[in-house]
Amino acid sequence: MISLNLSPSLNPGLLHKTRTCQQPTRLSALLITNPKPFNHRHPLGLSPIPNLQIRDVSAKPLLSLTNPESSSGFSRKPRSIAAVGSSDSNPDEKSDLGEAEKKEKKAKTLQLGIVFGLWYFQNIVFNIFNKKALNVFPYPWLLASFQLFAGSIWMLVLWSFKLYPCPKISKPFIIALLGPALFHTIGHISACVSFSKVAVSFTHVIKSAEPVFSVIFSSLLGDSYPLAVWLSILPIVMGCSLAAVTEVSFNLGGLSGAMISNVGFVLRNIYSKRSLQSFKEIDGLNLYGCISILSLLYLFPVAIFVEGSHWVPGYHKAIASVGTPSTFYFWVLLSGVFYHLYNQSSYQALDEISPLTFSVGNTMKRVVVIISTVLVFRNPVRPLNALGSAIAICGTFLYSQATAKKKKIEVGGDKKN
Repeated sequence: MISLNLSPSLNPGLLHKTRTCQQPTRLSALLITNPKPFNHRHPLGLSPIPNLQIRDVSAKPLLSLTNPESSSGFSRKPRSIAAVGSSDSNPDEKSDLGEAEKKEKKAKTLQLGIVFGLWYFQNIVFNIFNKKALNVFPYPWLLASFQLFAGSIWMLVLWSFKLYPCPKISKPFIIALLGPALFHTIGHISACVSFSKVAVSFTHVIKSAEPVFSVIFSSLLGDSYPLAVWLSILPIVMGCSLAAVTEVSFNLGGLSGAMISNVGFVLRNIYSKRSLQSFKEIDGLNLYGCISILSLLYLFPVAIFVEGSHWVPGYHKAIASVGTPSTFYFWVLLSGVFYHLYNQSSYQALDEISPLTFSVGNTMKRVVVIISTVLVFRNPVRPLNALGSAIAICGTFLYSQATAKKKKIEVGGDKKN
């Protein structure tokens, strides 16, 4: 502590002279004893000196530096950047962070595995009970309408009870959604018509040709694809053709329905990308919920016109065929609930993984569904039919690989530009 004691006998002029002489000594002591890094507010590391005070010389020293840990801002320990960041270089803490990251990755992988498992399981359940209901009640327009209705009620319950955040619906969003919802309706009802006329496995083999329509329509709208993509669709066409020729349950209506379904879903995807780019704040689950509601409004009036007069006698035949009404209700209910759930799971999976991984997962899903339905319904499968199905599925896998490389090239080109 630096202090200056003044006697009361000194006159005021001498007191003033003493103050001015001692002030540089104080600053020199500060610079020597407590150096600090450069501060743009207080050059040379000096901060204001609030503790410089003049008091009664008979009581306490005139000039003093108070406790170094007080509000003056001075400290006995020099500040060090390394000291501040010393915790980051602690090997124990680094290992803890590494363990936490590993646990987080494991949890994410487990969660993604659960989503994929639910997606596959729900799709299998839908296809089985949808086909069971159509076998005794061959009116796909009503059944497809009920499936959209079940999904719409599901989403309204989630939004009403705040179990899931409700999207902000605006007039531009509804207008942008009209096209995708229309094509989704076409794709859904066409698939149901196909399911009602042919084996589920055959419908899924034909639906594996969806990439062919995607490449054709996207090319017509101005997109370009490398040679690898065009070559990948050749085995799809060959495999689907071989499977169709050798299919035991072949039906022209079933084949046409599956083909139209491919067209509908491809156009839905294309127009969704083009018209919904400015509504990225709406996640996949809410987007699908809104599409389901609009699709129901599209489909049900047409369903009444197409087959409404056959519903009542068809219902009585279905009950007589099954034996108990509750069994028929159970089949229809499961087909509706699991139709929405498997689509919901697919959107959740798409939010968590890359489009390539999703495409591969979707290809494998078709394989699982085909094998499951063949085992459940015991559909006869000829060797050439199985070979054609395998070639088509492999072609779909090659297409997903080729399109993934195309996207990587486009992203790399964008970064260079």
